[in-house]
Amino acid sequence: MEEARHKLKRKSDKHKKQRKMKTLPVHLLVCLLLLEAVVSESLNETDPSGPGKTIFERYKKFKRQHVDKQMTEKKCTDVINQKSIYSNDNSCKETNTFILADANEVKSICEGQGDYLHEKHLTKSKRKFKVVVCTLTRKARKPRCQYEGKLYKSRFVVVQCTGVPVQYAENILNF
Repeated sequence: MEEARHKLKRKSDKHKKQRKMKTLPVHLLVCLLLLEAVVSESLNETDPSGPGKTIFERYKKFKRQHVDKQMTEKKCTDVINQKSIYSNDNSCKETNTFILADANEVKSICEGQGDYLHEKHLTKSKRKFKVVVCTLTRKARKPRCQYEGKLYKSRFVVVQCTGVPVQYAENILNF
């Protein structure tokens, strides 16, 4: 009799453990969904420094205009025209800088791999990057902009961060 009670208790304990194991993934999923909602909400907030644009929209524009791992100094004109990079008044930009890295490497500047410059409200990368600076050579209206590129192999990058990079500021040799 005692052995039968012991078997029932072990069976009951086993069922309790199985129920707990089934609910654990559900709880984990709920936590992940809540985390995603919080992160998504923060990226969709309107950025006070960018009227009417969300942080996510500004980050997408930043990536399009300034992050290109495959960029070379010979491709400035083609890439700027292909990516439709122009000044706010639709004229040709005087200069545009491309950071030769993937988006996550550049985003890391705003995630602890950069030093905040209090007086400028900008963040300087802790590591150096290769950059291509494209300079306008023939002033014209789009799409007839022509650029000459120059490769810099070891530059700190300075960006404006709002959780993610939203504005390119400059590249500097030493700091």
